[in-house]
Amino acid sequence: MKTWLTAGAAAALLAVAGSVFAQTGAMLVPGQAVAKDVPGAKELPDPSMTYKVVFDVGTAAAKVDDVNPMLAAMAEYVNTLGKYGVPAEHRKIAAVFHRAGTEIIVNNETFKATHDGHDNPNVALIRALAKAGVEFHVCGQAVLGRKIDPKTILPEIQLDLWALVTMVNLQMQGYVRVGGG
Repeated sequence: MKTWLTAGAAAALLAVAGSVFAQTGAMLVPGQAVAKDVPGAKELPDPSMTYKVVFDVGTAAAKVDDVNPMLAAMAEYVNTLGKYGVPAEHRKIAAVFHRAGTEIIVNNETFKATHDGHDNPNVALIRALAKAGVEFHVCGQAVLGRKIDPKTILPEIQLDLWALVTMVNLQMQGYVRVGGG
C-alpha cells in the first residue's frame, strides 16, 4: 500500500510538472494557439530533431483587420514545438513574404496611410514570432513592384533580392516549404 501511494504521488507530481511545462513551453508566442492533444497520435514533435521550415506567405488575409492566416499557422506551429519540448536550437523557422502577402510588412503608420486608417493587425504577431526565433524575409521584387519604401519595412523583416531566390536557398539548406501555391 505504501508503494502504491508513493507511485501515485509521483505520478500526480509528474502530471502537474508536465502540465506546467506544456503550458510554459507552449506559449513561445503568447496569446496564440497550440495544437490540441490527440490521444493515441503517433507522429509528435521530437525534441531531438531539428525542424527547418519555411512558411510561404504569398496571400493576404480576407479582411484588412484580420491577421494573416499564415502568421497564425506559424504561431501555432512554434507553440506546438515548444509544447513538446523542442529546444530553440532545434527550431529553424522562417517566413518569406511575397505577392499579396507583402502588404503586411510595413510599420503601422505606413499601413494606416495605405489602408484607410486601419491599423496593421500583423505587427504584434510578427514581433512575437521574431522574439520566438522566427526569421522573416520579404521579396525585394514585390517591394519594388508595390513601391514600398524600404525604410517603412518592420525591422524584424529582412529585405532580400527575390522570394524565389530566398525560397530556393532555404530549401537547398534543408528547409521544408509550407504554404504557397
